[in-house]
Amino acid sequence: MRILFPDARFTDGPDIEQAVAGADVELDIRLLEKVDDILPADWAKADAIVVYNTMLITERAAELARNCRIVVRAGVGFDKIDLAAFGHRGIPVSNTPDYGTSEVADHAIAMMLTLARGVVTYDSALRADPIGNWRFAIAPAVRRLRGAVFGVVGLGRIGTAAALRARAFGMDVVFFDPHLPNGTELALGFRRVRSLKDLLGQADAVSLHAPLTAATHGLIDSAAVAAMKPGLILINTARGPICDLGAIHDGIKSGRIAAAGLDVLPDEPPDVGHPLIRAWRDEEPWVQGRLILSPHAAFYSAASFEDMRRKAMETAMLYLREGTLQNCVNEAWLKEKK
Repeated sequence: MRILFPDARFTDGPDIEQAVAGADVELDIRLLEKVDDILPADWAKADAIVVYNTMLITERAAELARNCRIVVRAGVGFDKIDLAAFGHRGIPVSNTPDYGTSEVADHAIAMMLTLARGVVTYDSALRADPIGNWRFAIAPAVRRLRGAVFGVVGLGRIGTAAALRARAFGMDVVFFDPHLPNGTELALGFRRVRSLKDLLGQADAVSLHAPLTAATHGLIDSAAVAAMKPGLILINTARGPICDLGAIHDGIKSGRIAAAGLDVLPDEPPDVGHPLIRAWRDEEPWVQGRLILSPHAAFYSAASFEDMRRKAMETAMLYLREGTLQNCVNEAWLKEKK
């Protein structure tokens, strides 16, 4: 058997992958960005494809990989894979949803705490002037979290983990997720609202944990910002295009959004010419202490990266050797094929 990694993100040897796959499986490791960077014959040799998040896995990849039996996304998001194209050919696509749950939830809470307690603002101010800036009232978004409302958009694995952490700080957790069955709120002891507008109107902090879909693309737009409770802290560790950066820019500048922590952006690396990013880089007064960025790193720790690699391989090999399918994300198109 042969497994193709078209856009691997690990640069060390594939020891983890080989240990899971077994000595009889050949691993074809590439670090490429485009489907056409790989010869058609090499696509055709693949019994399985394990993809990361650099290459757009298009319909052309589905056409070329004519002997592929499964595609596994080494990661959670699958918005760069043409699910329908593979599904219509009877090829399941699976993701790896359980490798970095703790890390992303921790990162979301860390961003909220950093803004709500002014950690970065204090550090930067003291570095610039340790004497003159020895003042507590220079961080613009500082507030008490106990008793504040923590809103979660998307109460899946990571959203639930973040909500449980927020509750440990004494926050009142409310969530919006139209895909969860009735009674979820009773099992977890959270409050549920039936619209995004209701959540935004009462939350003091909102953490986004939804997948990127047609329904969530641009979910946080100017209308959403207008519906926000004034002074809200916004955290996005999900997918960049869920937020309209122009709306975030206007929300922060107007004060509607007290502060934002963004681990993900619509363009990665960021578009440095965007007004919000430019203002952040130039440390314009209206955005100082009110925006923090990280480089799509919420998922990362050495342990979570190892988990991701191992679990992705386990999903692929379980299907190849036993026909057992886990974490399938294109089931609807597979059913159409049948």
